[in-house]
Amino acid sequence: MERKIRADNLNVLCYATREEMGLAAAKVAAADIRNAYETKGEANLIFASSPSQRDVLHALQKEDVDWSKVNAFHMDEYIGISIEHPSSFANYLREGFLKYLPLKNIFYLDGLAEDIPVECERYAELLVRYPTDITFAGIGENGHMAFNDPYIADFFEPCLVKVNPCLDDACRMQQVRDGWFDTIDSVPDSALTLTFPALLRAPRLIITVPSVTKKEIVQKVLELPVSLDVPASCARLHRNAVMYIDDDAATLLRR
Repeated sequence: MERKIRADNLNVLCYATREEMGLAAAKVAAADIRNAYETKGEANLIFASSPSQRDVLHALQKEDVDWSKVNAFHMDEYIGISIEHPSSFANYLREGFLKYLPLKNIFYLDGLAEDIPVECERYAELLVRYPTDITFAGIGENGHMAFNDPYIADFFEPCLVKVNPCLDDACRMQQVRDGWFDTIDSVPDSALTLTFPALLRAPRLIITVPSVTKKEIVQKVLELPVSLDVPASCARLHRNAVMYIDDDAATLLRR
């Protein structure tokens, strides 16, 4: 059974299981995708690369969507590893989702680019050329969205893509718990990331945050004031955002 919560502008929908959560999010997303390409000929989507996205992406593959009218982006990538690396975020999306779809275009961030500032500019230009219709986001245990960790997050960043030069230990440790790396020392120190203006400029923001490991950050995002201390809290100010959670992630919520 669906339960509803509201935090400022943000609608929060809670389901008993993450599978139900994924099905509900995918159904809404598919309708938005179809509306985008029926209105303007194509749909432009940004995807997070995280186990939290597994259920919605799996369900989305089964929806009635003409993927040949869809352009796909992803929101972050480690600097110093290739798309073929098993821990690459691009590789995660490609192998687990994108390669099964006949997409119009897939645009990957290049963590091995010789000139990283130029790579940021290249990807930003693509985001401008293909204005985002939907951003599919997760929320990190430290409150980040993409790699906008609390100490570098900026809700009014002038650029669309930037470098996080020093991923914090909480962020890097999550990558180990999520199974990307064996030890924290093997997690790269820096990453390319889309900024908050790039993520939030989409007219639709779909956030999925399941599992008990996210219960603390879900509570902070929804119940503390909107601030850079909890960067993802800015989703509460988006004009058309929905957060999908399961009962495990909702454990600490007062409402």
